[in-house]
Amino acid sequence: MKAIVCENYGPVNNLIYKDVQNPKINNPDDVIIKVASCGVNFPDGLIVQGKYQHKPELPFIPGMEVAGTISELGSNVSDFVVGDRVAGLTQLGGYSEIAKINDSGIYKIPESMSYDDACALLCAYGTSHYALKQRAKLKKGETLVVLGASGSTGIAAIQVGKIYGAKIIAASSSKDKQNYTKKLGADISIGYENLKDSLKDITNGKGVDVIFDPVGGKLFEASARSLTRYGRILVIGFASGEIPKFPVNLALVKEFDVVGVFWGAFTRNNKNDFQKNMIELFRWYEKGLVKPKIEEVFDLENAETALQQILNRGTKGKVILRP
Repeated sequence: MKAIVCENYGPVNNLIYKDVQNPKINNPDDVIIKVASCGVNFPDGLIVQGKYQHKPELPFIPGMEVAGTISELGSNVSDFVVGDRVAGLTQLGGYSEIAKINDSGIYKIPESMSYDDACALLCAYGTSHYALKQRAKLKKGETLVVLGASGSTGIAAIQVGKIYGAKIIAASSSKDKQNYTKKLGADISIGYENLKDSLKDITNGKGVDVIFDPVGGKLFEASARSLTRYGRILVIGFASGEIPKFPVNLALVKEFDVVGVFWGAFTRNNKNDFQKNMIELFRWYEKGLVKPKIEEVFDLENAETALQQILNRGTKGKVILRP
């Protein structure tokens, strides 16, 4: 089969598109999937550069989410049959024509759901859903600020936040992206200039309840200063490349919560809640309440280009690879 292989940690242009051996079932809970779509995520780029929390043994195939059809089953797998349309999560191995996944990480997808949409509902929507539901406990009528709002997790946060009845302020880096998020349902779309003052003005000095921050850097402190008492700022990631130096006295004085969101750990350690979340997301999709925005699709061999665009924060919506 063809796959994208990382043989040495470094820039994404080091990735190699090559023939590799097909994965084989060596665990009775394994499932083999013929991949139709694989999602591209910001952490994929960090992993191949050796900048992620997890550094896999070299060589490896990156990619953590796939969708396609089951071609082979392990002896213990009873909830699926060959030919089932599924989406699945795997720490590695997604950028390939064929992927192997443990059966606990795959889900049947409705006939109405495309493979591309199924991929987008895994990491991006899974992260935002978990962040707003379990970590922020977002309530109806609260004000939610979404930083990096035009990216795939930001779009998911806008849509999930609307389901929970929040007022959504979407912040992004350009007028084009701001217009984009406004069309996607944000109540207000703003830029990053004078962010603290802008948020204070919008809320008439009250402050905001929840901040969804996948960007980090200077935006973390600027937005945190706009939080109301007992507000929550969700630490999703650091797309800016800068981990903020947080003045903890600010949390003391303003009495807000800094809340870490590590969706990967949630999927591994809270499997029942994770599965309930995915079932809920799929139901929302069928009802038309959530809809991923697939903005760019690349052939698998062009994974380097797709990753570079995401790392440069030059994309809107979800990016997909197709074998």
